[in-house]
Amino acid sequence: MGEPRTLRLNAQDNVLIAVDTVPAGTVLPAGPAVTARVPRGHKIAAVPIAEGAPVRKFGQIIGFASAPIEPGAWVHEHNVVLHEFDRDYAFASEARAEDVLAPAAQATFQGYRRPDGRAGTRNYIGILTSVNCSATVAHFIAEEIARSGILRDYPNIDGVVPFVHGTGCGMAGQGEGYDLLTRTQWGYASHPNLAAVVLVGLGCEVFQIGRMKAQYGIEESERFRSLTIQESGGTRRTVEAAVAQIRDMLPAANAARRETLPASLLSLALQCGGSDGYSGLTANPALGAAADLLVRHGGTAILSETPEIYGAEHLLTARAESVEVGEKLVGLINWWKDYTARLGGEMNNNPSPGNKAGGLTTILEKSLGAAAKGGTTTLRGVYRYAEQIDRRGFVFMDTPGFDPVAATGQVAGGANVLCFTTGRGSAYGCKPTPSIKLATNSDLYRRMTEDMDINCGDILDGVSIEDKGREIFDTILAVASGARTKSEQLGYGQNEFVPWQIGATM
Repeated sequence: MGEPRTLRLNAQDNVLIAVDTVPAGTVLPAGPAVTARVPRGHKIAAVPIAEGAPVRKFGQIIGFASAPIEPGAWVHEHNVVLHEFDRDYAFASEARAEDVLAPAAQATFQGYRRPDGRAGTRNYIGILTSVNCSATVAHFIAEEIARSGILRDYPNIDGVVPFVHGTGCGMAGQGEGYDLLTRTQWGYASHPNLAAVVLVGLGCEVFQIGRMKAQYGIEESERFRSLTIQESGGTRRTVEAAVAQIRDMLPAANAARRETLPASLLSLALQCGGSDGYSGLTANPALGAAADLLVRHGGTAILSETPEIYGAEHLLTARAESVEVGEKLVGLINWWKDYTARLGGEMNNNPSPGNKAGGLTTILEKSLGAAAKGGTTTLRGVYRYAEQIDRRGFVFMDTPGFDPVAATGQVAGGANVLCFTTGRGSAYGCKPTPSIKLATNSDLYRRMTEDMDINCGDILDGVSIEDKGREIFDTILAVASGARTKSEQLGYGQNEFVPWQIGATM
């Protein structure tokens, strides 16, 4: 075992990153002697930092010294605080035209061409619920289909999946919360990875199926069926009726075949969870490189988790294609500041305890690493939660930072493949959109190899960000073509449908 490794990420930084655990008393090459043991992924003061002075990582401010910090000291919660400071949003100053490849030069994958022109990467049948009161019946329907063994006769169908949730009633029938749930339900009902959908309600709930059908012009068809428990005559009859509906849908769903499609039809959700001090060094920038490749091939990359770009939003506003797009992003940040304040919180309640144990001290530090998932291309649009993404290129969707809720919004917006970076080891998977898990460090990859698809820890051993980005991009194409991810092999995805709930529960 050689000397513990450290990194200085930017010439303006006044901290070093401990790539390996650094014992107390270690004299760093061309640097200070370390005064206390520093865990891997954490920070070491490279120079004296005066009380109140900015602490810089990635060349950006991540907090301020709460007391004088001597060279070689461990830099973390005990000596770093966060407070507001001015940022230069430099709206659209770095926007540029993308060098998108000609269609003939774009990468391809094997996907399902849907009637609306979008592409499916999976071919599921979904059971949606209008309200929590019909959630158990949705599970009963899926269980009955599984018991029957009928899917053996339809090998092109990936499965029948219930998507249940905890709301739909005890809520206002209009306003932000209702609109958000409606967008989410429609986003799944029309998702290209679902060949057909049955929507099951109770009957008396606030979220009325008929109202959603009228709003979106939905007709009953071989792709969409709906029913309620009350109108069907109770639990048993509803299960029987829904199973019959699904049986009728199976032949058309099974008739879908994969064909060669351009990568421009891929819509990639960018996620991170259980982040650590390596996230911003390895997996996130590598995923950003893959996102840049996808954009160059005409596809779409969706960054989200608004609370986790707080403090890095100025890097995105500078890349916005217009002042209007940049101001829309800042408007979201301001909404979240007000939202958290009204509920007795603050933006720096995030990072989580696990994030902090992994070396992340403030939300600014976490956000700067998280924003790296978005690559370097121009920001083309900013969308509300679960809003349909209608622009190609790099875009942003407003979501909470909680991974299942954020991913649910991105999938509802049309994401047909997802990449999820993790440093602590998030146990996550997604249906109907396959989730590719990226480990930020080699130790995690070894410990959780049955959950992790790609090891990005080898970047610390010399693999370039560009090469790892290409590996991720190639994996995205393979998974979009039907290769199963680790989380799919484990059976994840049925419980990760978690629409964002806003508003009073009454």
